[in-house]
Amino acid sequence: MNLEIDGILDKHDFTKEEIIYLLSLKGADAVKLMDKALEVKLKYLDNYVRLRGLIEYSNKCIKNCLYCGLRKDNININRYELSDEDVFECARLAMKLNYGSVALQCGERQDGYFTDKVEYLVRKIKEISQGTLGITLSCGEQTEDTYRRWFAAGAHRYLLRIESSNEDLYYKIHPKDDRHSYVNRLNCIDNLLKIGYQTGTGVMIGLPFQTTEDLADDLLFFKQKNVAMVGMGPFIPHPDTPLWQYKDMIPDKKERMLLTLKMIAVLRLMMPEINMVSATANQTIDDLGREKAVVAGANVIMPNLSPEDNREDYGIYPDKACVHDKPEECYNCLDIRMHTVNHKILYKEWGDSLAFKHKEK
Repeated sequence: MNLEIDGILDKHDFTKEEIIYLLSLKGADAVKLMDKALEVKLKYLDNYVRLRGLIEYSNKCIKNCLYCGLRKDNININRYELSDEDVFECARLAMKLNYGSVALQCGERQDGYFTDKVEYLVRKIKEISQGTLGITLSCGEQTEDTYRRWFAAGAHRYLLRIESSNEDLYYKIHPKDDRHSYVNRLNCIDNLLKIGYQTGTGVMIGLPFQTTEDLADDLLFFKQKNVAMVGMGPFIPHPDTPLWQYKDMIPDKKERMLLTLKMIAVLRLMMPEINMVSATANQTIDDLGREKAVVAGANVIMPNLSPEDNREDYGIYPDKACVHDKPEECYNCLDIRMHTVNHKILYKEWGDSLAFKHKEK
């Protein structure tokens, strides 16, 4: 089948072959793809960037994912858990900076203390903000009952990345044991959708062993699940993880950045109304990475509100951008950065997914 870019860019439904073709574009054709994605974003949404003030609550984790610096067996990390008051201070700072939402992120646990604590923190953030702050959780795999408790407490968005929709690749980046189950990950995503969360998922781009076909399947997976938001970013190897030994297999930074931008652009064409994150990992491998992702179709940024003393300890990957930026500095910096690409920050709004709003009707 002979594919031509101009013949498929106006579509929203692509075959797997067409997606592979779009992800393989180079040079001017890749630019054409991203320009089209920006055009579609502005048509269906707007030029506003939604903010999620990031609170990195704890780096304690029971999982041993082969790519993550927070993995349980990593002894070269200072484990921490923020105090309740630290979390509430982050929420107050979000309100002071006119952020409409916060995102509570942490290493994965399922013990009773942890699940009760997250429920309490969500309720208190709602109380402190008098219901004005939207709350996203990214706290890993949980039981359906736990997800329901957190939803009832006031969390309305949840991000649980599939990391790869290919089960074989999933087990190349996760141990195959009773704590790491591809089927359970899928069940958790389905439970989140069933409960009524604005459910988000996503993948890492440029993994060892990953193919363009895998990435095409990932995009089709997002559409098939009809998720409300997606977070995708370039894979960055961590020296204290088993996947570090395969670092020479991954594309270089420039290639990973381009592939990430094409993934964002193609998904924007496929799902015009969803929220998509311009991940900090983009800026970690490219100084203008977050801006590039925004003009390729992303519309969410997650500035870090966590106490500076703990940020380096939340080392999912090394050399994370903006680790030492004070929130007030980040506030001004983001505003300026977004203006350089003809975008504006949406303040004092939850910034919910338009796709989710339409699905609710």
